[in-house]
Amino acid sequence: MPLNSLHPSPLVEQAAARLREQITGGHWPVGSKLPGETTLAKELGIGRSTVREALRALAGAGLVQPRQGSGVFVIATEAVVDWPTRLLRAAVTDVYEVRMLVEVQAARLAALRRTDEDITAMRAALEGRRAMSGAGDAAFIDADIALHAAVVAAARNPVLTDLFAEFMPALRQGLISLLELIDVRAEEANHGDAAHAALVHAVEARDPEEAARVAQAELQETLGKLQNLG
Repeated sequence: MPLNSLHPSPLVEQAAARLREQITGGHWPVGSKLPGETTLAKELGIGRSTVREALRALAGAGLVQPRQGSGVFVIATEAVVDWPTRLLRAAVTDVYEVRMLVEVQAARLAALRRTDEDITAMRAALEGRRAMSGAGDAAFIDADIALHAAVVAAARNPVLTDLFAEFMPALRQGLISLLELIDVRAEEANHGDAAHAALVHAVEARDPEEAARVAQAELQETLGKLQNLG
């Protein structure tokens, strides 16, 4: 299958896509060595530097691997999907189930490790959530996430904090969609205020089991609504 010359704009992306097609289509099977940069540049009608950038993109996707002094070899025919992309593609209920595992433990740890500064941050986030009760769904969800983020931060575990941050884009969109489909705020604009206040209180009281229980119950309620949408 000939590669055919490319047209201008954006050449790196086009070159990477064309080479990816050759790999995924079996033209270059796993273990085979790709033609040299000069050959690829000539066939694609682009410069060697552009070929080099395209190969770097394919290496980042886990399709090829450069070997010093030997060339570039195909190591897979399917690109590796990064974690943020995988989360965005996953069912929101699947993501939410894992979120529960993270946040329930985070609430427990927060109650054990929280500082006065953490409590101040959580109270401010709780008031911020209340202030957004009359705002649109997106603003309310952002305020809700900010409160949960404050609880996770109080767990004093950077891995938990980073993991929570990874989940947020997928969860945010799922929660906004939930409010659009089920108007849970129609009768109670500040939906879930009592549960969130109880969570902050449990963390402040240094009661890890109560904090975990409240977090579990609040998140389980939302998960149930998400599951019913399916």
